Amino acid sequence: MALSREEREQFLAEPHVAAIAIDSGEKERAPLTVPIWYQYEPGGDVWILTGRDSRKHRLIGAAGRFSLMVDRLAPTVRYVQVEGPVTATEPGTEAALRELAARYLPADKVDGYVEFALKDHGETVVLRMRPQRWLSSDLGRV
Repeated sequence: MALSREEREQFLAEPHVAAIAIDSGEKERAPLTVPIWYQYEPGGDVWILTGRDSRKHRLIGAAGRFSLMVDRLAPTVRYVQVEGPVTATEPGTEAALRELAARYLPADKVDGYVEFALKDHGETVVLRMRPQRWLSSDLGRV
């Protein structure tokens, strides 16, 4: 059963690890689908942080859009998928990295992760996507 707008936006706002899907642009290849951290507040845009020289960034730049899917298994099987156009690309910042890390990691692990990522991941970009199409379901309602 589909979720209401409020339910799907609230679910997407929770700190789930998403699967991002991006058109590969190649007839003989499937879309790129990998796990990714994201940020979202109900009614706003979704944003991700990725390497400036990454395959994800190149493919998103070419496609101009991407989709995210988040799910859970308990207490009921529930998922939300959102897709839309990229509305902005900005240089990644330490503040953006810290915000994402704090969303997913225990507070005592954030500083160490940020230090590691700044040294290891190279230049990053923030990509903002405006949710345009939604799919959602909660199988606990059937």
